[in-house]
Amino acid sequence: MKVNLLVVGKTVNKELEHMIADYCQRLKHYISFELITLPDLKNTKGLTEEQIKQAEGELILAKLGPSADVVLLDEHGQEYRSVELAQWMQKKQNAGRDLWLVIGGPYGFSEAVYDRANSQLSLSKLTFSHQMIRLLVVEQLYRAMTILRGEPYHHE
Repeated sequence: MKVNLLVVGKTVNKELEHMIADYCQRLKHYISFELITLPDLKNTKGLTEEQIKQAEGELILAKLGPSADVVLLDEHGQEYRSVELAQWMQKKQNAGRDLWLVIGGPYGFSEAVYDRANSQLSLSKLTFSHQMIRLLVVEQLYRAMTILRGEPYHHE
């Protein structure tokens, strides 16, 4: 199984970018992992939020294979404690399908992307920037892997 984190737009904060890269590197010791960044849309000033979601949705859908397990990072998704997320990851690994975790743009996902998704995951009821969520996702994936291995990174 390969885990892909698909994000819309590059991370502009250099400190966040450095921390994200650090956790991505750590993750590669446990799982096959790739961070894939879709380019920011150009010339969006005249577009509505719905048109932006539609255009981003087309870019997202073009990356996903037909057999991929697609999980959207969405405020309405299932929430887990870290240990539960580790168990969820173990089930995903056991299933053997490539896992695509998707973080959309600032306006969320198009209906076509919601229709394609297999499930939704929420990291918190709080609202975070899309850039910050990237760091939280890779840190929690790393934490899940250390929990599954019984390593001391996570403390109850």
